[in-house]
Amino acid sequence: MSDFVERRADLRSRRTPFVVATVVRVQRPTSAKPGDSALVLPDGTVEGFVGGACAESTVRAQGLRLLDGGAPVILRITPAVSDETRAEGLVTVSNPCLSGGSLDIFLEPVLPPVLVRVFGDTPVARALVRLGGELGYEVDSATDADAGLPADIGAVVVASQGRSEEPVLTSALRAGVPYVALVASRRRGAAVLDRLDVTAEKRARVHTPAGLDIGAQTAPEIALSVYAELVMQRPRRAGPGKQTPMAVDPVCRMAVAINACTPSAHCGGRSVYFCGPACREAFIDEPARYPT
Repeated sequence: MSDFVERRADLRSRRTPFVVATVVRVQRPTSAKPGDSALVLPDGTVEGFVGGACAESTVRAQGLRLLDGGAPVILRITPAVSDETRAEGLVTVSNPCLSGGSLDIFLEPVLPPVLVRVFGDTPVARALVRLGGELGYEVDSATDADAGLPADIGAVVVASQGRSEEPVLTSALRAGVPYVALVASRRRGAAVLDRLDVTAEKRARVHTPAGLDIGAQTAPEIALSVYAELVMQRPRRAGPGKQTPMAVDPVCRMAVAINACTPSAHCGGRSVYFCGPACREAFIDEPARYPT
């Protein structure tokens, strides 16, 4: 357990998203027990134990869907043959490869906080740093215009009162940062945007004056308006499973996630994917029996 906790802390420190899978209920026969747990990583790796290969395959597929965007759910894996169903907080998946029992597994996505780069050393910049931490953001303060941007940065707010605004904004726009804002008056902000060496489409992405119009006057109030706009502009989750490529195991007809961890075989010039080694071996022995 201590190793499990340390691994979670390590992933958090690296800003690596993951899903915690915890067995909460079993109906025997099954190899898993309540309290068994595992981590699902973005590359499909499953660290820990939540059942045999077939149960692990289902946990992998559903876990990767949550990393695409989703709230915690109970995953119910049952040997009964049926279509996947979704209710409030519950996903029921048929897994005919199970040994006869069923599993309820709590899946909890753990995503890194949005990383915000605040550029400048002004009252507003310092207020943005203080408030961002209280709101749960990871805030990175910078005064060097040449400082590189982390790959997963979610927002850049320039609050430097005229110092090095253009290169920082240009860098953020070229990097495709989702939210870019400039703390300035409407008139001065428009002038700064006109000087940026980017397309008109990219200039239009800069929020200036930064923040929602809430009548802010003080530095903390301006910071509040910026974070309110950031919350309003962040992408809404479109639902699970929008990015993870999936396939159907031709042997057991289970949905499986396609990644480096997925057992596969080549047939007819294309790849066929399986929930586990047993289904793969069954297919290799009699491929004609299982149309793809």
